[in-house]
Amino acid sequence: MIIFRLIGESFRFAFDALRQNKLRTMLSLLAITIGIFVIIFVFSGVDTFRGKLQSSVDKLGSNTIYIQKWPWSFGDNYPWWKYANRPEPSMRDFASLKERMEHADGITYEISTGNRTIKYRSGSVEGINISAASQDFNKTWNFELEPGRSRYFTETESNNGAPVCLIGAEIAEGLFGTDDPIGKQVQILGRRVTVVGVFIKEGEDMLGTSLDKSVNIPINFAKGILDIQNERYNPQITVRGSENVSLEEVESELRGVMRSIHRLKPNQEDDFALNKTTILSNQLNKMFDVVNLAGWVIGGFSILVGGFSIANIMFVSVKERTNIIGIQKSLGAKRYFILLQFIFEAISLCILGGLLGLLLVFLLALAIGAATDFHIILGLNNIVLGIGISVIIGTISGFWPAYSASRLDPVEAIRS
Repeated sequence: MIIFRLIGESFRFAFDALRQNKLRTMLSLLAITIGIFVIIFVFSGVDTFRGKLQSSVDKLGSNTIYIQKWPWSFGDNYPWWKYANRPEPSMRDFASLKERMEHADGITYEISTGNRTIKYRSGSVEGINISAASQDFNKTWNFELEPGRSRYFTETESNNGAPVCLIGAEIAEGLFGTDDPIGKQVQILGRRVTVVGVFIKEGEDMLGTSLDKSVNIPINFAKGILDIQNERYNPQITVRGSENVSLEEVESELRGVMRSIHRLKPNQEDDFALNKTTILSNQLNKMFDVVNLAGWVIGGFSILVGGFSIANIMFVSVKERTNIIGIQKSLGAKRYFILLQFIFEAISLCILGGLLGLLLVFLLALAIGAATDFHIILGLNNIVLGIGISVIIGTISGFWPAYSASRLDPVEAIRS
């Protein structure tokens, strides 16, 4: 039980130091507070961004591959001339993949066109995105329809190119208000189509994949309105791999099948791109790692200054309590008792600074959440990290003053 008595006394001494020398102690704790605040705020922000990114990736499907003309890439040296003459993914490619792919839960041919207008009677909504997809769109994209009468396209509607559509929640609100949009006819691309389903409201995400202002129509219906293989409509084939098969295996099979469909020789390069959401998440993770490192560097300097300040306080504390140390040692107190007493006191001061830093992070996160739609989450892991850093800095800062106190001669200490 002596360890608990030591901890209790150390906290008491730490608060006594704070009460008796408020300005000196608070200035010393300020650097620790700022350091913990910077590190934990950066980590909390990065964790929140990463969580939102992961939810966006999960919506697209972590086992999904997009066959496109242009590869996703980051950086200044993008060799566009290598890809300019590639063919666009075609309906022939799509039909052949449907026949040959073994490890796929869904394959769709998709196009999209943005900044369009949808009308209903005298009302309209501008700036919408219209996408057209084949029947397996509900297998290659994770979405939900509003409960009630909303439904997905039937296979007959998809195959026959029926004039039906699914609309986003914002479009439904803008055109129909509180009325039920199911069965109503809206006008898009100069044609009248019947609303059969409404996507559940999702809100914006990091990848801009929200369906709130989107309209989806069958690809066979779009054939009669648009040139679905024109590059301006971003044609792509989306492949959702089987659940029990790794993404690498699906990608390998897909590359082999596509090369066979395009009759490419072994020494020829691919004339198509296989893009994955992991490309985006990996690049953003690299960026987050740099931000984390910057947080460590900036916060580390503050913590280093705070560590020296705490050490200075502890040396002053040892000087002020030299006679008390002498009395304790003359009454039989062991060196480790004196050592731990001052180390725990330094840790107590650092934890106090760390808690203040965490409180600032929490308050700033609340303020940002109230002012914007972005809510930073102060997770338990970051709280533990902040307290852990405080304990480590307190141990390091307090060791040498504590060690010098434990080495004092009791007779000389009492005389001082």
